[in-house]
Amino acid sequence: MQYPIYLTGFMGSGKSTFGRLLARELGFKFIDLDKYIEEEERTSISEIFARYGEEKFREIERLAVHESTKSGKAVIATGGGVPCHFDNIEIMNKHGLTIYLKVSPEALTDRLMPAREHRPLIAGKSREELLAFIRSTLHKEAPITRKPRLR
Repeated sequence: MQYPIYLTGFMGSGKSTFGRLLARELGFKFIDLDKYIEEEERTSISEIFARYGEEKFREIERLAVHESTKSGKAVIATGGGVPCHFDNIEIMNKHGLTIYLKVSPEALTDRLMPAREHRPLIAGKSREELLAFIRSTLHKEAPITRKPRLR
């Protein structure tokens, strides 16, 4: 296999944790797309959201996805919203293997509660609001994030 493996899933689904383990097992390099963006932009994702808004962040993210297609043997942990914007899912499917990590809304809520202040889309939400947000978002994203593709 000479092409990248893209890990997708809701924020908190374990893309980075699983990605590091998978990359090590396969002898591939590991790329966290959010960390890559932060290094390229020389600022945090939260700061990009605060300064420029989500639309600008999604444009930056799209460029990072296109750039990642040149990564070769790499496991790439994408941001949770990557497959849902622009042509990202089609690009990942065309240039690599895309794997969706499915986690229950309740488990995601448990994982995200302690970290919500560092995540712009869920900052300040109560447990109930967070669970409702996760359920709603997963329902809206399901047709996009679960597009199967056989290589």
